[in-house]
Amino acid sequence: MPAVIDPRQFDSTACSIARTMGLIGQPWTLLVLRDLFNGVRRFDELADHLGIARNVLTRRLAGLVEDGLVEKVSYREPGQRARHEYRLTQAGWDLRPILLVVMAYGDSHLSGADGPPLRMEHADCGGEVVVRLECAHGHPLAPTERLRARPGPGARYVPRESAVSAH
Repeated sequence: MPAVIDPRQFDSTACSIARTMGLIGQPWTLLVLRDLFNGVRRFDELADHLGIARNVLTRRLAGLVEDGLVEKVSYREPGQRARHEYRLTQAGWDLRPILLVVMAYGDSHLSGADGPPLRMEHADCGGEVVVRLECAHGHPLAPTERLRARPGPGARYVPRESAVSAH
């Protein structure tokens, strides 16, 4: 069994969590993504539904497009000028489990006496969508289950004295 690693031995900027938070960690970003997942695609509809300032929405959408999570697609209503709508790319769709986990947390810990405000169902069979944590061998993992971190191919080692002095 490999030894337990000390996370301070590795460069924290080469962290998948830190990199992902760089994409989605801005205020409003997850809510914009939520609405895109739910089919709200047009700027005016997003602004109205979210109650977000238009300049903030413009920045969030531009960032999502720049980061490759959303694509901007032109459309034209009959007799109107060309406009844009926003559609998730595959990289954007791959974030859906994150939103489902955040939703499940809110349902469990923040929904109050009335219960969750929304239930997600599989459109094909009607089964409620649940978020599960399991290993690659199919073993279910409890939230408090012990996990072990091992360096991956992208890990960058930081000499021990530098790692300790930084904290």
